[in-house]
Amino acid sequence: MGDQLRYLIIGAAMLVGYLFGYSISASTGVEPGYFDAAEVGSYGATEATVATEGLSQEEQDYYDSLIK
Repeated sequence: MGDQLRYLIIGAAMLVGYLFGYSISASTGVEPGYFDAAEVGSYGATEATVATEGLSQEEQDYYDSLIK
């Protein structure tokens, strides 16, 4: 009986922890793929891997000037 109660408490704690973490993540506003955008300064990204879709030439020149 003691082992079953222990597993129940551990399972409930894991579920509550998952739901709590999910609710915090959902409220931050960060969407999947956000850190892959060209506007975001990400560590380790090379010029070849940075996607520049949706940027005007003026914006692209601005972000290129920040690198130099």
